[in-house]
Amino acid sequence: MLDIIYEDNHIVVVLKPQNIPTQADASGDNDLLSMVKGYIKEKYNKKGEAFVGLVHRLDRPTGGVIVFARNSKSASRISAQIKNGTFEKTYYAVVKGVPRMSRAHLEHYVKKDEKENKVRIVPMLETGAKKAEMDYVVLDTVNNLSLLKINLETGKPHQIRLQLASIGTPIYGDAKYGNVGDLKVMTNNLALWASELVFKHPTLDKTLQFKAYPFEDKNPWNLFNFQKYI
Repeated sequence: MLDIIYEDNHIVVVLKPQNIPTQADASGDNDLLSMVKGYIKEKYNKKGEAFVGLVHRLDRPTGGVIVFARNSKSASRISAQIKNGTFEKTYYAVVKGVPRMSRAHLEHYVKKDEKENKVRIVPMLETGAKKAEMDYVVLDTVNNLSLLKINLETGKPHQIRLQLASIGTPIYGDAKYGNVGDLKVMTNNLALWASELVFKHPTLDKTLQFKAYPFEDKNPWNLFNFQKYI
């Protein structure tokens, strides 16, 4: 069952559940893109496959707000905003430990190993290296777990997970990049949430903002009072 936040003739904004791939992958599991296509096809009685444009992605274990385009013009215009940095993405994450700095700008060069489906930090001049940038601020710390608010400047695969792990504070539940003791058994509960999108509507002269907060009844989100940060 899709959780639709907003839709019109040009876009559809969806709340992505955790542990569902954004698009089809080697697992063969049902993916969000196919689900949205099916929803559009059924609701609007489309003949043949409905057009739904994938303009950005969330990692499989990450939940939160994601937008799809309903036509090629909208897809192109939203993609242009992503490319020029005017498409704003905000995340929350719970990490193990406390970052050395309460707020910081992180900048690395990263490269994906397709065989292992894992990203690593590499020298700037290495072939295939891409810049990854993000800002974070520590909102609170409870039981040696810290709640971070993150503004993502680039959208590289696994970027937030890798960059936070690189400063010694892996995301709670991240077996791939945490690799620390009890993190290995929490892969179905990655504490990373895409909370907010801000972008210009592809055809109307207005800025759209969509927000959704993590499920506060679930561990470890239930350790923090989100009403303090809204």
